[in-house]
Amino acid sequence: MSGGVDSSVAAWLMREARYDCIGITMKLFTNEDTGSTKNNACCSLADVNDARMVAYHLDMPHYVLNFSDDFKNLVIRRFIETYEKGATPNPCIDCNRYIKFERLLLRARQLDFDYIVTGHYAEIAHAGERFLLKKARDTKKDQSYVLYTLTQEQLARTFFPLGAMTKQEVREIAQTQGFVNAEKHDSQDICFVPDHDYARFIEHYTGKPAEEGNIINTDGTVLGTHRGLIRYTIGQRRGLGLSFPVPMYVSAKSTTNNTVTVGTEQVLYAKTLTADTINLIACTELARPLRVTVKTRYLQAEQGAIVEQTGTDTLRVDFDTPQRAITAGQAVVLYDGDVVVGGGTIVGAE
Repeated sequence: MSGGVDSSVAAWLMREARYDCIGITMKLFTNEDTGSTKNNACCSLADVNDARMVAYHLDMPHYVLNFSDDFKNLVIRRFIETYEKGATPNPCIDCNRYIKFERLLLRARQLDFDYIVTGHYAEIAHAGERFLLKKARDTKKDQSYVLYTLTQEQLARTFFPLGAMTKQEVREIAQTQGFVNAEKHDSQDICFVPDHDYARFIEHYTGKPAEEGNIINTDGTVLGTHRGLIRYTIGQRRGLGLSFPVPMYVSAKSTTNNTVTVGTEQVLYAKTLTADTINLIACTELARPLRVTVKTRYLQAEQGAIVEQTGTDTLRVDFDTPQRAITAGQAVVLYDGDVVVGGGTIVGAE
């Protein structure tokens, strides 16, 4: 229970279904850890109090469990290391993979509870003996993209009671029940970087400033100086500190040469990507090339493609049409209709 309306209504639905429940709020970090003065989502005292009040309203025990060491090692550290390698991470996926559906599920089992329940918008179904992850009914709130890492064991012990509901229906339940957070806004931030200044956060956390280097064009000509690779991502146009006669975008970053390459928009497009650290949900392996739809960013519209598994932990995606600004470190998620086939971490594109 994060203190938000979604997890609160998920708890109410489970109580209505007569499950024996406890509420757990995860303590992930402190403002001192991240160098922030903002009242952060997930970890503020106000959020904990909101979760506790809803749990009290539902006659449920409520506990705050400290996962801060795991969060530092498995989410924050990976976030920083990915940026330092020249890629762009998705820490929300890592949090789901390593904290919510691994460490939290383990703790639940240690407490003798059979399932964990979250307020994610997605659905779990079955096909024979296999569990499937499916898109939510509310397509605007669907969160299947950030849940593609779920394993069969985790799906077997998870409930997503909001998957068949719209956000409006969720708020109406919260209002009817008189929850203190019924009108609370959804958090849109990376919880530990609420001001979106990733470079500031990394420099504060590591205690070292990002190294400046050259901005070059696609033929290697030096155009100016960048302020550290961590301040740039593929497809970026603003914040380059340079003036060009035509729009120019970040098209590549090199940690070997400490350079940022810029080019015109046409160089951002690629027809093929490769990925590793894959997780397949709908099947154990891709025995042959499969036609799917694909997302390479959370808010992207799905794109038609052919996917082929190229190794035990790798795959290649060939798009029907070239895609803009495919970014290493982000997730590629594969869909067959409303079913999540699986996904992986983007390594590169061409």
